[in-house]
Amino acid sequence: MHPFRPEVSARLADLAPLLMAELEDMTDRMLDVLLRSEPAYRDLLVPEEELRASTRRNLEQGLRTLISGWADHDDSVRAGARAVGRRRAAQGVPLEAVLRAYRLGGQITWEALLAVSQRSRHGHDVLLLEVAGSVWRTNDADCAAVAEGYREEQRRLAGVDEVARQQVLDGLIDGRGSDPAFVRSASELLAMSLDCRLMAAVALPGPDGRPALDAPVEALLKRGVRSVWGIRAGAQVGFMVLGAVRPADLVALLTGVARGPVGVSDVVDGAGRAGAAYRLAETAARTLPAGVGRVVSIDERLPEALLSNSPEISSRLVGHSLGGLLDLPDDEQAVLLDTLEAFLAADGSPTRAADALYCHRNTVMHRLRRIESVTGRKLTDPRSRLLWQLALLGTGRRQPTTRSA
Repeated sequence: MHPFRPEVSARLADLAPLLMAELEDMTDRMLDVLLRSEPAYRDLLVPEEELRASTRRNLEQGLRTLISGWADHDDSVRAGARAVGRRRAAQGVPLEAVLRAYRLGGQITWEALLAVSQRSRHGHDVLLLEVAGSVWRTNDADCAAVAEGYREEQRRLAGVDEVARQQVLDGLIDGRGSDPAFVRSASELLAMSLDCRLMAAVALPGPDGRPALDAPVEALLKRGVRSVWGIRAGAQVGFMVLGAVRPADLVALLTGVARGPVGVSDVVDGAGRAGAAYRLAETAARTLPAGVGRVVSIDERLPEALLSNSPEISSRLVGHSLGGLLDLPDDEQAVLLDTLEAFLAADGSPTRAADALYCHRNTVMHRLRRIESVTGRKLTDPRSRLLWQLALLGTGRRQPTTRSA
């Protein structure tokens, strides 16, 4: 049923082009107020263009509903509001903040309508008084739809128990991601598409048994990233849907909540590659020392990964390359290994190695000759340098300790 008298509808039709021309400015104004007044939206780490697109889309829908004059409670125009409610619930934005944002949208819409009317030849238009009630009734209906969608998502999240999540996670790790039926049912259960770009993460517990990642699901949702997490072999395991988020941003986000070693895979396309992604992430995590709060990708740790996956070869490489160095007294061994690390890190420059170790160049040269003597290898031999570099990685040593002369 048409809510306005014919002359009011005609006036709205005259103002429609002017009103739609204000859409970009309305979006800017709403985002400015929203980000200044609502901490929950400032903390919502979705890309700025995504938040702007959502705001613009909602304002445009409100303008078109108003101009068209369709019934305020038409369900077809409420679907978008329900979708926003579900999305904000998943991202952890409080319902009160979402509703205030929608009411702000109604206010900005009404102010824009008054402004374009005053700039037109009619000036202050009493006909628009009849529109005011429709603006706020529509806004109230939108808020009700937002709340409905929000609570639907809350109920869905509460209904997906940990057992179901773990079953999905185990299925992905064990290779069931190649089964379309499994992927379809898992996507419906989690309300997240698994047929897209994914990354895996494996977080190893600390020496005290505490989880390496603190509330990863909530931290990722604030960034707009959906994920599923569980436990495998005592470690936290997660699969994350990238969407518009860059892998580097995801690593940075996980770093902010990491209290132990965390490895991430490269990006894979679809659930069919999830098992391989898990194995890469686990390998990356196990190259880090226990208790170190750091997130590394598999590509950063390829040499260490090769060694950690072949412990027998790694042990033989260390013994064969470093030789008698490991049989020396602990103090001398530490000094020579530090010197060797500094020398290799300085691209074979004794002078730069001496600077890094805060000692004289002649001291470094003396130690290097000792290393040659004990290992039976030459500093000038490229193959010896390569073997030393790999062997040092195989020992799991940290950065060289700086020592004075």
